[in-house]
Amino acid sequence: MTDPGTVSVTIVDGYVDEPAHFGVPPYISTYPRFTAGALVDAGVPAAQITYHTIDELREDRMKWGDVADADLFIYVGGMTVPGNYVGGTPAEPDEVKELAWTADGVTLLGGPVRFGVGEENAGAQEMERKDLDYEFVAKGDVEAAAYDLVSSGLEGFNNRMRDNEELDRWAEQGAFVVEQHPDHPNYLIAEMETSRGCAYRCSFCTEPLYGNPAFRTPDSVVSEVDRLSNHGVEHFRLGRQADILAFGGDGEAPNPDAIRDLYIGIREVAPNLQTLHLDNMNPVTITDYPEPSRAAIEIIAEHNTPGDTAAFGLESADPVVQEQNNLLVTADECLEAVRVVNEAGGWRPAENRLPKLLPGINLVHGLQGERPETYDHNRRFLRQVYDEGLMLRRINIRQVMAFAGTEMGDTGADIAKEHKAQFQDYKKAVREQVDNPMLQRVAPPGTVLPNVHLEYHQDGKTFGRQLGTYPLLVGIPGERELGQTIDVAIVDHGYRSVTGVPYPLDLNSVSMDELTTVPGITQSRAGDILVGRPHESVEAVAEGVDAVDLRKFATVGETDFDLERTPNGGRAD
Repeated sequence: MTDPGTVSVTIVDGYVDEPAHFGVPPYISTYPRFTAGALVDAGVPAAQITYHTIDELREDRMKWGDVADADLFIYVGGMTVPGNYVGGTPAEPDEVKELAWTADGVTLLGGPVRFGVGEENAGAQEMERKDLDYEFVAKGDVEAAAYDLVSSGLEGFNNRMRDNEELDRWAEQGAFVVEQHPDHPNYLIAEMETSRGCAYRCSFCTEPLYGNPAFRTPDSVVSEVDRLSNHGVEHFRLGRQADILAFGGDGEAPNPDAIRDLYIGIREVAPNLQTLHLDNMNPVTITDYPEPSRAAIEIIAEHNTPGDTAAFGLESADPVVQEQNNLLVTADECLEAVRVVNEAGGWRPAENRLPKLLPGINLVHGLQGERPETYDHNRRFLRQVYDEGLMLRRINIRQVMAFAGTEMGDTGADIAKEHKAQFQDYKKAVREQVDNPMLQRVAPPGTVLPNVHLEYHQDGKTFGRQLGTYPLLVGIPGERELGQTIDVAIVDHGYRSVTGVPYPLDLNSVSMDELTTVPGITQSRAGDILVGRPHESVEAVAEGVDAVDLRKFATVGETDFDLERTPNGGRAD
């Protein structure tokens, strides 16, 4: 029998995206952390546990040696909702197989990949359960499988789910693994579990496959945040749950006291945190329990960080689709929930900052009963939200992925495929007619986004995002050094992204490209500003600028600057 103390383990993170769980960089999901903790609890020394992301392996083939040489190789990953990603690219099925072929030791496959894989990670797909050539597949919790497999001397395990006592131990014991993530410490956000499972049974959703909700206590979550904070994590998202409002309650009714204990506790153990966001919130909870829901939302908005988003699973505003797919909320109920979150959480901590907490809307297409009128229902709903003067932080439109074990497993992706052309036209119309004006309302010109992490260059611009739930993609004129963080002021809007300039914009060193992106500054006026350097005050320059308060964007730096080192020598030519 193999001694756990002698076992070497390599964990490869292929990333996860589930209805109530996210783990694509810069996020790290719970799976690798809990699995590492289970291994330590089973007797494997932490020093013998290696963690890599799939992107690391793509970039450095030498790291595949850690897969080949490990006594136990564990792959965690799986996509049960489609998405578009900037920070990382989820592993494709062929890559997952190649990892199994590379490993010389025992191999274990786990995470939501157990629910199935398709031809690619995309919508309008029928997903099939496959072992992908792994020796063992965890059909329960991968962390429980890892614990039992090591405890058995790598001989085998019984598929099972872990209990909360195990979770409490493994969450804390596995926190160390975040230090091996390539984005640690500055650009990493930890996805936190408050509960999993769901009491409801929407036709397409994989979350009910975890069973009814199983809640952690506030102390359990706070202790894990404390341990992660000790390992350098400063960004957290309470995203692993179907409904944050149900936390600490009976599974349906909110418990504002438990939510207060959770948020205050996190703030106490991580006083220097930079991000505290959430993800899912059930609009039915708000309409069924309006007063405790409002109280809970006010508590969240008091203690979170700005730009937070509560994703609402409306899924469809069409009553026919709602009935045939066991969807919980009507369009009218969802609209009322949008109003409540706007009222209780939509305030700004400063005039030039994002609102504290806004709702997002999830819409799924390809469901049973979908018809041409479905698209009209959805457009009308979104237009009504906008026309009432309300704010949505995000509208997520996707096509269904059909998994065995859900009702859509029988229907498959036929409806989504049949309606593909109409879906694309409708999605484009929503982006143009709702997303763009909504984004201007949520983040008007002059809104400041602190700590934007610069990620990549494209078309002469630098693109970056804040850490948080559904962060805005920001395009900045010019190619700046990647990996740094800067404050940015918004100057223009796309459908789901914005253009920004460094904040505050120093009029004594600003480039021509940056200056001409500011609303109201023409090419000619920008030239005058550059020629007129050095400037002693923003006010003097602002007198000649129409349609914008330049003080929202600009400052003046030292006036004894060197013309040779400023863009265009400080001149407009």
